Amino acid sequence: MYEMQKDSFLSGLTLRFRWPLLLIGAALMGFTVIFPQLGFLQWIVLIPAMAVILTRLTDSKVGFFRMYGMGFCFFAVYFSIAWHWFLWMYPLDYAGLSNLASAAVVFLGSVGMGAFQAATAALIFPLFGLSCRSRYLSHTPILHPFLFAALWVILEWFQAHSGWSGVPWGRLALGQANEVLMLQSASLFGSYFITFLLVAVNGLLTYALLYAYRRTLATIMAVALVMSNFLFGLVYALIPTESEKTVKVASIQGNLASGEEWGAIGSVDRALDVYGKLTREAAAQGAKVVLWPETAIASNLRYIDDELIDMATTYDVTILAGVFTSAPDSAGDYNSIVAILPDGSISESKYHKINLVPFGEFVPLRDLISTVAPFLTEINTLSDDFSFGEEAVVISLEEADIGPLICFDSIYEDNARASVKNGAELLAIPTNDSWFKDSRGVWMHSAQAQLRAIETGRYVFRAANTGVSSVITDKGEVVDALGTFETGYVLADVKPLQHTTLYTVIGNSFVYLCMAFAVGCVLLPIAERMMVKSIKKS
Repeated sequence: MYEMQKDSFLSGLTLRFRWPLLLIGAALMGFTVIFPQLGFLQWIVLIPAMAVILTRLTDSKVGFFRMYGMGFCFFAVYFSIAWHWFLWMYPLDYAGLSNLASAAVVFLGSVGMGAFQAATAALIFPLFGLSCRSRYLSHTPILHPFLFAALWVILEWFQAHSGWSGVPWGRLALGQANEVLMLQSASLFGSYFITFLLVAVNGLLTYALLYAYRRTLATIMAVALVMSNFLFGLVYALIPTESEKTVKVASIQGNLASGEEWGAIGSVDRALDVYGKLTREAAAQGAKVVLWPETAIASNLRYIDDELIDMATTYDVTILAGVFTSAPDSAGDYNSIVAILPDGSISESKYHKINLVPFGEFVPLRDLISTVAPFLTEINTLSDDFSFGEEAVVISLEEADIGPLICFDSIYEDNARASVKNGAELLAIPTNDSWFKDSRGVWMHSAQAQLRAIETGRYVFRAANTGVSSVITDKGEVVDALGTFETGYVLADVKPLQHTTLYTVIGNSFVYLCMAFAVGCVLLPIAERMMVKSIKKS
């Protein structure tokens, strides 16, 4: 019955133009992720690709390797768009690389990283196709969009939990950064829930176009998912955030690019002068806590502690400074955030970056990489690897308990959640995005901070070397921001909060539900085959 209900014209189009439709859908979804101004289109742009996915992958004539090839091409396009900002890094002359070596790094970063992630992501195509061919799922095609959405959720989760090689940079939820009402349900189930909704709605609308069987039901379900998510966001955003006090914070943006500053003669003195001047101005405007960017001062704390203490006491302000600190047993420096207090002391609690950037702050598989592609070891920030931080440290100040997340840390939701569970009332994100220059990568990284704010129900203040520096509410609204290559600071009153979102409590339970659903669907064909064999034998 399922096959008989296909729209013959549209089904013919998906067969004849399957590759253009597949790749167009991937590209359109990729562009809505990097340009959230187009986020409202995310709910429909996957339809061309879903038309192919729902028809060709469920065709028993299409084998495993062909399905995998389709998945690889689809995700290679999608992820290459997500990683396009590597092109803006050329040339890497500040790292001592030649133009040829720079081009190789840029290629590996954009196209290579896209292909690397696609190699794993492509598996969801054959998993989906083979599962849908089971007796039960082949007769309930209305479930197909939900299965594909669940598999995409698992993919995003895997990228965030697969070690140094897994980087959740291309989350679909980033495309909703300008549609914050549609993101509020992340406070319940995390950003993965937004991914599920986006893929499921695209799939249901595609189903309604392709098949007459339960067409009305599919359309109603798609509209219901969008409207219920919007209405929840509208109501949730209107709920006032209660706080006993407010704190005036400042995110400082010195507009000093690391590639130009690190190692240059007098760079530390220049950075201290620039950030000291901006801190003085922010303090004069009433700032009580000032956040400097990641590695704002490319020096170990022990060499500049006197200068930082002098600023904090003179301006009567707490400075959260991005500096290096020494790891025990000379194991290498930490990339850290330390608090210099107005009384001239330095907080005993120091946050050390947990998720270091591969090939930027440490070289994975160093011996192998040094042999196969030695130029990749040269782009590391320092000659030696940084040491990894191990826990979400909360820095307790008179004004509030602050949970820092340094740069790369902020794209992993578990870090923010752990910080809030440890008592953080505010989240501070110092970052160094100068490597992105003025590419869309800067804004993609900033959008990750919006997701963390909504998931945890905490205000976020973010300081970047060359932009984007911002202050974000617990509902993901950007209060104020400085764009790329601007010098100054963002000043705002923020609310230290202690309430707990459902997501903070249950974490990624929704992902585990998706896993259970997907595993059941994947195992169903196997169980059916075993039952048939058993019956034949008997």
